[in-house]
Amino acid sequence: MEQPSTAAGDATVADHPPAVGHGRRLLGELKTWIRDVVFAGFAAILIVVFIVQPVKVEGTSMFPELVNQERIFVNKFVYRFTEIHRGDIVVFWYPLDHRKSFIKRVIGLPGDVVQLKGGKVYINDRLLEEPYLQREFADQESYLPVAVQEGHYYVLGDNRGSSNDSRSWGLVPQENVFGKAVFRYWPLSRLGTIE
Repeated sequence: MEQPSTAAGDATVADHPPAVGHGRRLLGELKTWIRDVVFAGFAAILIVVFIVQPVKVEGTSMFPELVNQERIFVNKFVYRFTEIHRGDIVVFWYPLDHRKSFIKRVIGLPGDVVQLKGGKVYINDRLLEEPYLQREFADQESYLPVAVQEGHYYVLGDNRGSSNDSRSWGLVPQENVFGKAVFRYWPLSRLGTIE
């Protein structure tokens, strides 16, 4: 049996609310969207100002982990809560000229005695395993032992034959350490975390 035509008409009216209600709903959604975009932008600014900073790699001293002209993010906040660890890649103000910043790998921690013999690193007379160091970028040089003072770090580049580091100018004071290199964002082909 057929339903009355008015029932079908009532359903049609319910499915299509008046244009005024539809406009209000769109306006409400637009306001919510704008609010979310503004909040996300504000949060991004806070993150960049207080937590991470984009940095451009210049030079080849950290090759192959970092390549000249790559763009990375440096976490400026992490060392307020954790210690600097051996193997961390850090950005720091160059001890001999605070207008320049360098990026190197932390090798010696406070209290360590660091010595290089034939290109191999010894910490407190024990050979340091360096899985990040590739044979073709090692050198064969030897250096006298260096005692790492409290509040200082001994740093080296991964490309040992082409790195201006603690072997040349000494230790990095902790207050010079700007942050930890954590993420590579350019080029996209090398996007990912930094080891």
